[in-house]
Amino acid sequence: MSLTPSRRGAIDPFFVMEVMKAAAARAAAGGDVIHMEVGQPATAAPQAAIQAAVAAAQREPLGYTLALGIPELRAAISGHYRQYYGLDVPAERIVVTTGSSAGFQLAFLAAFDAGDEVALGEPAYPAYRNILKAVDLVPQMILTEAETRFQPTPESIQATAPNAKGVLVASPANPTGCMLDGAAMAALVQDCAAHDRWLIVDEIYHGITYGGRAQSVLALTDQAIVINSFSKYFSMTGWRLGWMVLPPQLLRAVECLTQNFYISAPGISQVAGVAALGAYDELERNVARYARNREILLNELPAAGFDKLAPADGAFYIYADISRFTNDAQGFCTRLLNDTGIAATPGFDFDRRRGHYFMRFSFAGAEAEMVEAARRLKAWGK
Repeated sequence: MSLTPSRRGAIDPFFVMEVMKAAAARAAAGGDVIHMEVGQPATAAPQAAIQAAVAAAQREPLGYTLALGIPELRAAISGHYRQYYGLDVPAERIVVTTGSSAGFQLAFLAAFDAGDEVALGEPAYPAYRNILKAVDLVPQMILTEAETRFQPTPESIQATAPNAKGVLVASPANPTGCMLDGAAMAALVQDCAAHDRWLIVDEIYHGITYGGRAQSVLALTDQAIVINSFSKYFSMTGWRLGWMVLPPQLLRAVECLTQNFYISAPGISQVAGVAALGAYDELERNVARYARNREILLNELPAAGFDKLAPADGAFYIYADISRFTNDAQGFCTRLLNDTGIAATPGFDFDRRRGHYFMRFSFAGAEAEMVEAARRLKAWGK
């Protein structure tokens, strides 16, 4: 037979998953593993969210919901913007999604036509470019530098992707943890407006910052597409629940796409999400733990030779330049796991041109694990 897969499926794998498989194999063979490869909280979902989900499951059948989400959750997310940011974001502009991943698919399909170019900085979360390719869009990767906190600027966009129909940024970003300050974000908003480009902002790591709160782009414009999720700050990765805030003109398109692609986000997760939005005290304790982990690694990694680190403004990652050790980050991370039990992610996932001499450490785990990881790294480097 001559049947072959569609070219849409010919996208790059997510290499961190290969690290996870190797770490799982080591653990299955009896070896110990310190997980610094996975970008997910080690903390549980808020207790109120768990209790709400259990009560809902015992109370009634959980079926489909409205495509845009249950009204209670959309209203609660609107309240979150009032309480957390001091912003008035109408519930009518909020769409509940099956994690942020579905949000990106919906945003790309609603805003762009096949063949359109979308500009994004490099390094970046690899699923951005892979989803863009899978829906017949063209990711235009812009090399970013430490001087701009590894974020694209209007000048770099114009130089590299002048025909882009959209710009995608994340603040705080994965893998660097770097944020756009108010002036830098305002410059992108103004530039996109001047060039009739959609601006898509990934705010999934909002809440997890270390020098003051991140400000939503919604404070600057109502024409940006905002993607967020319950996976990071709310510690609900496996619940597959996210949301979008959309300009009014995209709402109907996203609603129709959702109806046909997903029907709705998981009903039980939506009920839990309403409760999670009232659990700020518990969530801030998680952030305090990340802050301690961050401090440990920023203090100890240089002593192990990792002395060129991206500014970790937010999220729970440290992105390290390892060019003094190797030009093969994948092989380096394999040796690190085999020799020390520390699982970390090679930079090739995030930056196809320079990632062979970068790696990412996640510090979302327990504090004791970060202390032990630092000890092992220093011993390994001797």
